[in-house]
Amino acid sequence: MNVTPNIAEVAKLITDPSRAAMLTALLDDRFYTASELAGFAGVKQQTASFHLAKLADADMVVSQKQGRHRYYRLKHAETARILETLLLAAPPGEIRSFRQSAEDRAIRKARTCYDHLAGSLGVKLAEQLVSMDFLKENEEAFTVTEKGASCFKELGVDVREVKRKRRSFCHRCLDWSERRYHLAGALGSALLDAFIRMGWIERRPLSRAVSITPKGEKEFERVFHISIKKN
Repeated sequence: MNVTPNIAEVAKLITDPSRAAMLTALLDDRFYTASELAGFAGVKQQTASFHLAKLADADMVVSQKQGRHRYYRLKHAETARILETLLLAAPPGEIRSFRQSAEDRAIRKARTCYDHLAGSLGVKLAEQLVSMDFLKENEEAFTVTEKGASCFKELGVDVREVKRKRRSFCHRCLDWSERRYHLAGALGSALLDAFIRMGWIERRPLSRAVSITPKGEKEFERVFHISIKKN
């Protein structure tokens, strides 16, 4: 008898267009209500709740009740990594409006990939960290140099503390829009938190895209020599 995990059951959950749309929305590591996720998927709230119950049963999402609303979030970082990998092979979505076109440009420029920075900005950051000898790169991961640890400390990120987290520390993540690597793991998450805390980056409501503030434009140029192009 076959007792291995049933991949087909997980694949069946992901291949439903409504569930796929909601899972993609949840890739920014934030909580959303069933109503908000219904908007992403273009379905009624009752339908979204049905799909979310399926995903919860499969241990892919968790929920938290607050007041009258129940909020949903991806349960595991590994689920996000799998979904991002699938996006690499997915054909581009059809853009039917100016709003969709603007959102697509924003997501490709700078977005969250679960809990770390992705898109053009995320890839440029990873490449500059290597070029400036803050990170060393091998086939699967990055390692932090003494020079890098000193720079990160100035940004409020203590590498020793980050290493204590029970997760991958500093691995490479293949960016689906850039087809190059950005920085993921606990260090990638800590840097994104630092950029938000310092006011370099701001999250957008109901979007994986993030906005680079005027302060951020100056600081990314000053610290990492990254020029932020307007588009």
